[in-house]
Amino acid sequence: MIIRQLQDTPADALAAQRVARAAFRGLCGLPADQPDDHRGTVQQLALTRHLVRCDAGGGWIAEQDGEAVGVAQSMRREGLWLLARYAVLPSAQGKGVGRLLLERAGEYGRGCLRGMVCAPPSPAAARRFRRAGFTLHPAMALSGRVDRSGLLDPGDIPVHPGNPTHLHLLDSVDRSLRGAAHGVDHEYMLAHFEEVLIADTLAGSGYCYRDGGEVRLLAATSRRIAVRLLREALARVPDGMEARLEFVTAEQEWAVDVGLELGLTLSNRGYLALRGMRPPAPYLPSGMLL
Repeated sequence: MIIRQLQDTPADALAAQRVARAAFRGLCGLPADQPDDHRGTVQQLALTRHLVRCDAGGGWIAEQDGEAVGVAQSMRREGLWLLARYAVLPSAQGKGVGRLLLERAGEYGRGCLRGMVCAPPSPAAARRFRRAGFTLHPAMALSGRVDRSGLLDPGDIPVHPGNPTHLHLLDSVDRSLRGAAHGVDHEYMLAHFEEVLIADTLAGSGYCYRDGGEVRLLAATSRRIAVRLLREALARVPDGMEARLEFVTAEQEWAVDVGLELGLTLSNRGYLALRGMRPPAPYLPSGMLL
């Protein structure tokens, strides 16, 4: 077994993507031969390389006989350590591969007082993160077709598309909620996600990334602004496309209420694992970029 740092190469990005894909499908019981979403695959490959460039010390891959069997990618943002990707092939699970990868990725976070992970609904992962000192906050997902009859009232808070000139606002909202800006990750999201919606008023600010039917990340300084942003993002989901938002904890009941009002279905998703901090609110994390 060899554990080495991920390199900024197409081969390493593809190997990490293959491991993550197989591990996710094994966890969810999906068929291994199910076709990939091309756009999503391109985004994931670009994100892998983005994280390697920005956090070279946080990316590790495990290889057995020259084949990748596990991957972990972590990052540091202003004193906050985040585990972006953590996956082990089903055939290699239970052999200590995940423990070794998490140890290497965790070393990159030395000196960080806070930590955040979007953990899958895996008993082994939950046990490992709890032993690492994380508090596990059960999370939900909302998905389904948007009932547009509930969108007749647009609300009185103006929302408009954002662009790179809003980076200062985005980072300011991040710091007020989770104590750390997304920084360079906003540059990735602006380049690869369909749009970011901005609300900036005298009473507060917020933003929400949407990509097709996915609500990717939402942060606001008040629930009222968060509700307005989420409703606007769901209103912009194309007709006939399913909407989805994930890792909704009990602290985000405002999001649960909006989703149920608009006809979405609630299900279990996994855990938002936190160390040294409470769940940011109002806030919906973004999977790998949190």
